[in-house]
Amino acid sequence: MGPPASGERAEGDASAMEQTMEQRISLVTLGVRDLAKSRRFYVVGLGWAPAYEDAQIIFFQMGGMVFSLFLRDQLAADFEADPATFGRAAVALAYNARAKGEVDAILGHAQAAGAALLKPAREASWGGYSGYFADPDGFAWEVAWNPGWRIAPDGGVTVR
Repeated sequence: MGPPASGERAEGDASAMEQTMEQRISLVTLGVRDLAKSRRFYVVGLGWAPAYEDAQIIFFQMGGMVFSLFLRDQLAADFEADPATFGRAAVALAYNARAKGEVDAILGHAQAAGAALLKPAREASWGGYSGYFADPDGFAWEVAWNPGWRIAPDGGVTVR
């Protein structure tokens, strides 16, 4: 019997359980300045349905993970950062469309909901088609179609 395959843990191996982290993301949280404005954008504008919300946070079920909008100052306090200097890392979120023709339509829909167009859709060097928009807090979203990736019915993406 050899070592566990990638992503597996040996049964009964306590050290493996203590030292590894499964290769997955459970939750992505954006710190937003105005939760009502962000709610209007994502719920009313994009048509997303909250799974839970209160005065400080909104959770959206996204296939096998959760996406959330959390008041920026509360997010900074949650990991003990100074809200006055709390910044945003260079990061882009992405939505993979099921068909190339969806990319322009989704970018247009996001703009109609109040997004700023960062980059119009165009043919990409990697063989797909993509563009970018920014949500009301400036978070960048790529909308892409990748002919080499599979998208499951629940929205999960598989790299081929």
